Amino acid sequence: MFIVIDRPSFNSEVIDMNLDNLRVVLVGPLYGGNVGSVCRAMANMDLVDLAIVQERSLNMDEARKMACHATDILESRSTHDTLADAVKDCGVIMGTSARTGLYRQHAKTPREWAPSVLEDSDRGRVALVFGREDKGLTNEELCLCNRIIQIPTSDGYTSLNLSQAVMVCCYEIFVAADVYEPPVEKSALAPSELRERMFSMWRDVLLRIGFMEANKSDHMMQGFRRVMGRGAVTEDDVRIMMGIVRQAEWAVDHLHEQEAGQEVVAD
Repeated sequence: MFIVIDRPSFNSEVIDMNLDNLRVVLVGPLYGGNVGSVCRAMANMDLVDLAIVQERSLNMDEARKMACHATDILESRSTHDTLADAVKDCGVIMGTSARTGLYRQHAKTPREWAPSVLEDSDRGRVALVFGREDKGLTNEELCLCNRIIQIPTSDGYTSLNLSQAVMVCCYEIFVAADVYEPPVEKSALAPSELRERMFSMWRDVLLRIGFMEANKSDHMMQGFRRVMGRGAVTEDDVRIMMGIVRQAEWAVDHLHEQEAGQEVVAD
């Protein structure tokens, strides 16, 4: 199953950007699996620079398993004793926090920050800082951040899994970068003449198989047109539906031939 997420609208002007200048910083992560999942999220969104502060004794086997095909990001990570060291070359430092308070009133959502993140990344390195799974970033660590990110959540439960928080932030930046090219329908819209041929074929076969009676066919075809109008809109769509009709007609004729042959044998 594919889940489609609506893409937010941004200023149509081209935004200067350098995704290589974006660094994801994890402070004191507790679980190797989360670190691996962060690597996978980064790879999905075309980010490669990962820094870990206070790495401690993470289960790296679990991290590699959860990273899947993004182990190159995991293996190339940098490690640091302090957050100050991990961001010392960054001009913009963005800390994530679910808490509110006097010194967090300038917080914005990832979507609100995304355009300025891209502009800043063209001028220097930008750090996205994420705290510990159990208690986030300390006040001292947040003091090193000149911007605060708050991810919208339910008031009843504001804590996000570490990799989910990273994915939300990276996704908004990636979408704002406008580098993703969605698939384009290659088939032209079906002209009315072709659609009417299709409806005529379906009308005939539906009558032949007894799906509807002739005196009610106009009414039934109105419903059929409404259903088909929602999906069969391109030339390829219509030709597929016409192909189904032809095969159905062949099957009906073949069935009648078999029945006729069986009657002859019985006589």
